[in-house]
Amino acid sequence: MFSYTAPVRDLRFVLEELLEHRSLALPGFEEASSELVEAVLEEAARLAGEVWGPLNASGDRQGCSRRDNGGVTLPDGFIEAYQAYVDGGWNGIGVSEALGGQGLPEVVASSVQEMLHGANMALGLCPMLTAGAIEALAHHGSDALKETYLPRLVEGSWTGTMNLTEPQAGSDLSKVRTRAVPCPDEKGDHYRLFGQKIFITWGEHDAAENIVHLVLARTPDAPEGNKGISLFLVPKYLVSEPLVNAAGSLGERNDVTCASIEHKLGIHGSPTCTLSFGEGDGAIGYLVGEEGRGLNHMFTMMNEARHKVGIQGIGVAERACQHAFAYALDRVQGKARGAETTISEHLDVRRMLLSMRARTDALRALALYCAAELDVARHGADESERKGAQARVDVLIPVVKSFSTDQAVDIASMGVQVHGGMGFIEETGAAQLLRDARIAPIYEGTNGIQALDLAGRKLQRDGGAALNDLLERVEATAEALRGHGELVALGESLAAGAADLRAAMAIVLEQGSDPENGADAIQAYATPFLNLAGHVLCAWQMGQSALKASAAQAGGSSEPFYRAKLVAADFALRQWLPVGRANRSVIEAGMASLAGFDATTI
Repeated sequence: MFSYTAPVRDLRFVLEELLEHRSLALPGFEEASSELVEAVLEEAARLAGEVWGPLNASGDRQGCSRRDNGGVTLPDGFIEAYQAYVDGGWNGIGVSEALGGQGLPEVVASSVQEMLHGANMALGLCPMLTAGAIEALAHHGSDALKETYLPRLVEGSWTGTMNLTEPQAGSDLSKVRTRAVPCPDEKGDHYRLFGQKIFITWGEHDAAENIVHLVLARTPDAPEGNKGISLFLVPKYLVSEPLVNAAGSLGERNDVTCASIEHKLGIHGSPTCTLSFGEGDGAIGYLVGEEGRGLNHMFTMMNEARHKVGIQGIGVAERACQHAFAYALDRVQGKARGAETTISEHLDVRRMLLSMRARTDALRALALYCAAELDVARHGADESERKGAQARVDVLIPVVKSFSTDQAVDIASMGVQVHGGMGFIEETGAAQLLRDARIAPIYEGTNGIQALDLAGRKLQRDGGAALNDLLERVEATAEALRGHGELVALGESLAAGAADLRAAMAIVLEQGSDPENGADAIQAYATPFLNLAGHVLCAWQMGQSALKASAAQAGGSSEPFYRAKLVAADFALRQWLPVGRANRSVIEAGMASLAGFDATTI
């Protein structure tokens, strides 16, 4: 079993050299400095490596258990590890100071999130969902709700959940049946909820004093479909006036119960719950935002979560890299140049290791680029700057979520392969990483839904303008690479990838706008289109990395990091990108085979 070490050096490379700490120059971050960011990364790395990481394997083996009273017992050490996170003030790192947070840029918060998920994905899911709840409540909650719930959520003494899915309503939330009945005859402005939600991450636990559930439900006179769905805040424990009662504890237990927990392929340390609302008089809940606009409000939380799920995948991919490299450098097998050697000397194993490393670095750079654009969208100096950044974010989030998590599964699987037979048994930990990673392409909107969002809603609504903006940046990097003698081949490869993505975008735009067959075309082309976009945008970031590494060497640096970065960039642009470029041919082949396929005949 190999330990986890947070990738501080590469995180610093992305923040300091690729992004040039541009978030720190935005209004609102005047008190932040590069020295402060470096200190934050180092301290987060210590928490991840020394406190969270050692619990990853034991948490997987022990798992969670539901008690007879509906409570959930977490794996040993999880409560203490979460409390160490809260005590360090980590939960509010990316939350504005006005809401009680530390007010650091999103790009720094995302870097910390990657470390925590790499150390212990199951435990990292808890604060990830809380961050989404904070975002939704801050944007859409009433002043009273924000005053009561936000301070405790920001500090982490209370945690948040997202309650969407029901047995009959998976991805199609228009089928939600949970009822919210108004109670005008009772004291207070509240509703009573009745229904069941499934797959609720960290829906019940004892790591925090209270759990704040954000729940999609329908009022009695709501219309069918998405427009009839509203968003409600339902606390595990009710909050009395004042905030705590005379005994110093929260109020009575609300009518929400953990009916069961799931037995899953992975993330065993994360309690995935079936929650029952209203087994008695009804779970008391409070309307968040406008009635009938629950999905709109929830998507504030969903977008936050989708970006973080991509970050999560990158964290697991990083840990899979570290496992594979450590094993390959230790495992003696076969000969090279007439002498016994470790498997790291065999070129086929090197191919796997380099592929894992190059892809993980590329995914990290793209996800943090997206986080930096989020900073601009929220804090940019003028409206046009903010709008442009938000448009790029809207395109990037489905790519970061989907492409990063698909790649993470492949990277973790390759890590098992590097281990050989030892990877297929549990004691090395490689298998756990693959099992854990497999959920990420499924939740927070399956990756197919992300692809439809990109190729359908995002691309069609602006005619590809935001993606074109990004492509112009890709092409500028390709030209810069062509201007460096040793990097010309990288520039040629990146330019070819950009041309492929432009050609594919033209097809999706043209056929997707067809009034008769447009919806089918988007469904047929969405996934290969997102995969092509992911490859090209990640290759762009590795092209940028090559330029920075080359400049560092020209400036006299002999640090091995830069030599490794150039090798990884060469692999990403000349061996990985060509594989992704094949998605253009898939799109150009058309959708006849899909349209003509009858699943009942196979």
